[in-house]
Amino acid sequence: MAITQALANSFKKQLLDGDHSFASGSDVYKIALYTSSATLNSATTSYTTGNEVGNSGQYSAGGGKLTGNNTSIASGVAIVDFADRSFTGVTLTARGALIYNTSSTATNAAVAALDFGADKTATSGTFTIQFPAFTTAAAILRISG
Repeated sequence: MAITQALANSFKKQLLDGDHSFASGSDVYKIALYTSSATLNSATTSYTTGNEVGNSGQYSAGGGKLTGNNTSIASGVAIVDFADRSFTGVTLTARGALIYNTSSTATNAAVAALDFGADKTATSGTFTIQFPAFTTAAAILRISG
């Protein structure tokens, strides 16, 4: 079992098919947390409960809604950003996460698997996913050609 950071292959095709919109207020994106026993990678097609961290504090199955969707393009690179996401009052250990689209056209379609590089733990505290800078070199989702 392993988590490998990647855009979902299915997402790439669905993007071309017009199944995803990152405009603020359109599709709803969520982030779910997973243990080191999970298998998440470019072949992941949708949200799964297998090896998701257990309910604790503000975190429950399915994860939490992502907000602050921003898009931009510069130097031929299209980028997407989300606001950092925190879960409070939790005791959990997560190795990675899955960003997925809950809209009716996408039906929990996987967008990206995130590998935290190591287990990250919160004990009776706050677990925060901090997204990288909203730049063409660092944004969480980047498309270039």
